[in-house]
Amino acid sequence: MQTKPASHDDDLIRVSDAAALIGISVDTLKRWTAAGRVSAVRTPTNHRRYRRSDILALVTPDPALADTAGGAR
Repeated sequence: MQTKPASHDDDLIRVSDAAALIGISVDTLKRWTAAGRVSAVRTPTNHRRYRRSDILALVTPDPALADTAGGAR
């Protein structure tokens, strides 16, 4: 049985690294987690870890939400 190599985007990163990756404070990231904007994985010692892909999705525009009509002028 072959296993799929782990994607770099699915790496779990610390809260400080996640916040630095997108240029926000640790406190902001924790607030966003509490508000449900992003989810965290808890380690056995109750530390937060974030999937790199989830963090990058916070700052990557979603093409499905783009205004195809050209936007306001």
